[in-house]
Amino acid sequence: MQIVARERELSFRFGMLCGGYKKELDPDVTSDLNVGVEAAVKIGTKETYRVLEFAKLAGVTVRALHHYDRLGLLKPKQRSSSGYRLYSNRDFGRLEQIAVLKFLGMPLKQIRTLLEKETKLGEALRRQQKVLAEKRRQIDQAMAAISNAQTSFEATGEPDWNLFRYVIQEIEMQNNMDWSKRYYSPEAQAKVDERKKLWSPELQERVSRDWAALFADIDASLSEDPAGAKAQALAARWKSLVGEFTGGDPAIQEGLNKMWSDKQNWPAPAQRNYHIKPEITEFIMKAMKAGK
Repeated sequence: MQIVARERELSFRFGMLCGGYKKELDPDVTSDLNVGVEAAVKIGTKETYRVLEFAKLAGVTVRALHHYDRLGLLKPKQRSSSGYRLYSNRDFGRLEQIAVLKFLGMPLKQIRTLLEKETKLGEALRRQQKVLAEKRRQIDQAMAAISNAQTSFEATGEPDWNLFRYVIQEIEMQNNMDWSKRYYSPEAQAKVDERKKLWSPELQERVSRDWAALFADIDASLSEDPAGAKAQALAARWKSLVGEFTGGDPAIQEGLNKMWSDKQNWPAPAQRNYHIKPEITEFIMKAMKAGK
């Protein structure tokens, strides 16, 4: 029996790594992948387990099992005559599947869908790989910003608060990186992700300076005629800076427009970091309309 259990455990782990989903195993483990061979050896000695017993064997809490049950992720098929949940050997496999996908950063609701429609697992894993790659890129940028701030401090003995402000912005962007994606179509988001590869801390610093200078110039020109030469020059600078983000792509521009029109629903850090005076926005919109 122990040999069979060990073979089941190793077969599932190899299958998960190679992308071969073995439906008859339907595995499941703990949130930190600690069930291992020892737990697999323990199962098989009984047909069913009460919730506390199952939790101890699997290395998870009873509370977690109840949560998974409510979400429909891991619902025991049986109940005792007293109404208690009864878990089976098959549920150990299901728990490990949940643990593996959770470890990859997938939300529990998505995991439920994936386990119900196993044919979409490969597509979901590829999508999650892109998400993790983007997180790594964001972390690299934050680390580069911290390194620049540290180098500046060691060279001068004085903190460069502009660099520290940029560090905070990078970390907040990392913490809130997913919020803007809902405004872009999948195709547009893929293009945005490609363009982000061209970004660097130095480029971000230059672009931030250019936007700050443009805002100041517009603020000083609010009394100008939006159709006049000065206002049109300001509008051209605005379009040029936007173009550095969109690359002139209409799909990206459409998502960007949706995002800015929904600014009241942005996360608080984004609203603080990207606040533009309403008078500036109103003036530049009039200038662009007059220039058409």
